[in-house]
Amino acid sequence: MTRLIFVPGLLCTEQLFYPQIKALSATCNITIAETKGMDSIAQMARQLIDEIEHDEDGDKPILVGLSMGGYVVLEALHLAQEKFSGFALLSTSCRADDAQRKQQRKELIALSEIGRFKGVTPRLLPRFLSPEALKDQHLVQTVMDMAAEIGQKNFTLQQTAIMARQDHLDTLSSFNLPALVCCGQLDVLTPPALSIEMAERLADAELVLLDNVGHLSTLEAAEAVTTALSRLIKRISPSQDVLV
Repeated sequence: MTRLIFVPGLLCTEQLFYPQIKALSATCNITIAETKGMDSIAQMARQLIDEIEHDEDGDKPILVGLSMGGYVVLEALHLAQEKFSGFALLSTSCRADDAQRKQQRKELIALSEIGRFKGVTPRLLPRFLSPEALKDQHLVQTVMDMAAEIGQKNFTLQQTAIMARQDHLDTLSSFNLPALVCCGQLDVLTPPALSIEMAERLADAELVLLDNVGHLSTLEAAEAVTTALSRLIKRISPSQDVLV
């Protein structure tokens, strides 16, 4: 059975991948990587790798990361590509933060540390979701609930980790596993140009750009992302029974 490891993004939990987990769990062995309690992308990646090494199953998993989760996926591949069979980079980037983005993160951390953490997520919502998705109260509440579960302490740790992450632009060409690169056309946090850039540098990548979709593509375009992941699984394991 194909193994999938989902890696959540900033302020996100496994709920970020609920539609994909629901659709694929019957035919895939699914686990969620830990992204809490650490202030380093490299530490998150090393913990993920360590858990694989202690897994008695032995099958090489497919990594699936969205946004910050994509940074973890890239770092894990950089450290131990041979331990994986493929990967998906959803709504993410291979580039490190520039000075402006780091300053924005520091301002959000400062805001959260003066007792206004509940105000951080409403401020971020228009960056997480497309204008149309913002009208979906259930979807908005899901994002708010995930953020509440992560909490202020982990928000600060995750932002700190993101600011210090390694730039992988020049290492992409060394990743020769089957890959999926997927992004919403309305993503303002990691615009489509960043996904196009990654797909062009990867050795074996399918690029999927989703019309009228924002940053949290797994929730906004659940069926399209699930279908794209199914195609990736089929490329890696042709005999695997999955949705296509």
